[in-house]
Amino acid sequence: MKDLEKFLNAVADGLKVMAQGISTIADKVNEIAKEQGKEESPIKKAPKVAAKAAKKETPKKAIKKPVQGKKPQVDKPDTAGNTVLKIIENSKDGINIATLMKKTGYSRQKIDNCLYKLKKQGKIKNVNKGIYSAM
Repeated sequence: MKDLEKFLNAVADGLKVMAQGISTIADKVNEIAKEQGKEESPIKKAPKVAAKAAKKETPKKAIKKPVQGKKPQVDKPDTAGNTVLKIIENSKDGINIATLMKKTGYSRQKIDNCLYKLKKQGKIKNVNKGIYSAM
């Protein structure tokens, strides 16, 4: 635990040094910009960071209220489960895992997970051992 604290302190010190370096570079760029006669400085300074980091508050997300009378159109993302289901639905007599792996390019584990979830949702069924068909 002490090693972790030492490491984090070293990282924090390194970040402080980098911030100071960036601030120095920003000052030099602003000086050059003033010499060239520009009125506005191209780089704005970042606020100074306190020595100890304060607790960050998580910003609250704005909640959008749906417009009455209109149902929001939700496109289902093309997930692995949806891809596997589409292939199973397009097969007449059912399909086996090896064929699913060839058509999707997914690993055996991913196919097994998709089949498990689809069976649990009642979207597919086992026709024979290793053969799956849509409901």
